[in-house]
Amino acid sequence: MLPAGRARRQGGGLASPSPPRPLVSVVLPVRDGEATLDAALASLHAQTYPRFEVLVVDDGSRDATSRIARAWARRDGRFRLVESGAGDGAGRAAGARAATYAAPASSGIVAALQRGLAVANGAYIARMDADDRCHPERLAVQLELLERDPGLAGCGAGVRYVPPANVTPRAAEYAAWLNDMTSWDTVEAGLFVECPLAHPTFMFRAEALVSVGGYRDRGWPEDYDLLLRLWRSGHRFVSVPRVLLDWNNGPGRLSRTHPAYTHAAFRACKVHHLRRSLLAGREGVVVWGAGPTGKRLAVEFRRRGVRVHAFIEVDARKIGQVIHGAPVREAEAAREFKGALHLGAVARAAGREAVRAVAVGAGVGPGDFVAMA
Repeated sequence: MLPAGRARRQGGGLASPSPPRPLVSVVLPVRDGEATLDAALASLHAQTYPRFEVLVVDDGSRDATSRIARAWARRDGRFRLVESGAGDGAGRAAGARAATYAAPASSGIVAALQRGLAVANGAYIARMDADDRCHPERLAVQLELLERDPGLAGCGAGVRYVPPANVTPRAAEYAAWLNDMTSWDTVEAGLFVECPLAHPTFMFRAEALVSVGGYRDRGWPEDYDLLLRLWRSGHRFVSVPRVLLDWNNGPGRLSRTHPAYTHAAFRACKVHHLRRSLLAGREGVVVWGAGPTGKRLAVEFRRRGVRVHAFIEVDARKIGQVIHGAPVREAEAAREFKGALHLGAVARAAGREAVRAVAVGAGVGPGDFVAMA
């Protein structure tokens, strides 16, 4: 009898054991990432959970990125390089998923992500970026949550911005907000405030991603768009209550340099999905807060053909003004707009909670109020 895990070649010789089919596929798109890629891949190599594959999708790098990825593939058979423009042909799932994960013809992160998804073998798809590092227990902890709770389509994880010297107070506030997204009630309440899971911490069931077609390039954040489409399809997701990723906060991050991640792009994404979900059948919106956040949202809603009935303000100095064609009213006037969706448009978390409390006191029901930023 052969020892466990060994296989017999034709002709009687022994072959090396085939690695078990991965349960988790980590999709890592990268362009010109030679400075950080090796450390990112080393952090995946150090995972305590062994049944994974890493798909390094090279999006047209001009540096040593592909050489680094190939070196890892020679060292560890769980690592694979997916060349720019097409899958590498090695994925067993490619035939079944390639049509679902149609990639744009151009390059870019969405095309790279779709190529990675098309050749992934795992029942779970995890994300990672080339300039981040995950903690050794990351895959194990996230997988344990998803296998324990079949009602979740996916999960994220807590993050720690690095290097600490680059962390501004607003960045620290956002990281704390992300790390609090550990229950569905909390996620759903904040869904239109910010993207509630950090993209490089995603781990989702492959079947959930297939159901919505994976990523899209619509000129706004692809990760936020994906989560909102999953939510609209009835899927739930949370973060595990542990910090499991060191998130690079350097000036070269794509979210700092690409127009798809501007505040305007985020607003367009939010309004697009609100129009196709909570605004369906509603008679426009009422914006709670006539500050910069509320004004910018009102402009985007009007641009998309959504009526802005009024701004609601607690600041008596603003009441009676007309902003972008809508009157500024007192909180008691909220009862006049029962068919509208009420939006708590305040940038800071403490302010949003204060506005929500006033709205509830003015008779706005929980299902008629959405916090936005």
